[in-house]
Amino acid sequence: MTGKIIKTKGQIEKVVGVVAGNKDLESKGELDRRVGVAKEKIGRMKGKVEAVTEKLEKGADKVIDLSARAARRK
Repeated sequence: MTGKIIKTKGQIEKVVGVVAGNKDLESKGELDRRVGVAKEKIGRMKGKVEAVTEKLEKGADKVIDLSARAARRK
């Protein structure tokens, strides 16, 4: 499940737990909500890391191409 789904499920469980007076369900809902938030943050960070990695790969390719051209000139 995605982080957003887990977070929403947790929010629902927490509200149901509060309304029903079920502390266990309320606690489980809060835990699920926090897990969902963490997964969302991890997903965003993963995307950022992938973007930086892609930029680094492109930069490395340019350096390699320039080095190869310079070596041919000699």
